[in-house]
Amino acid sequence: MATTEEQFAEAQKKVKQLAATPANDKLLQLYSLYKQGSTGDASGKRPGMLDIRGRAKYDAWASRKGMSRDDAMTAYVKLVDSLG
Repeated sequence: MATTEEQFAEAQKKVKQLAATPANDKLLQLYSLYKQGSTGDASGKRPGMLDIRGRAKYDAWASRKGMSRDDAMTAYVKLVDSLG
């Protein structure tokens, strides 16, 4: 059985090979789980009002605050599997 880190790395490869681009809500989920799994809790300043995309990504990541890296990696793998 592969470790959580190995499954996470494999899911990162799989997500780039999806037949279709996921909907925006799924993309934000993928981004937030990826960042939480690879970096941990959100850090840095929240992007300004004019950076709508950056702000949405930051907010999605910040919503995962307190989630363990292992839990985030596992959730990321499950989400990628459900998409493709």
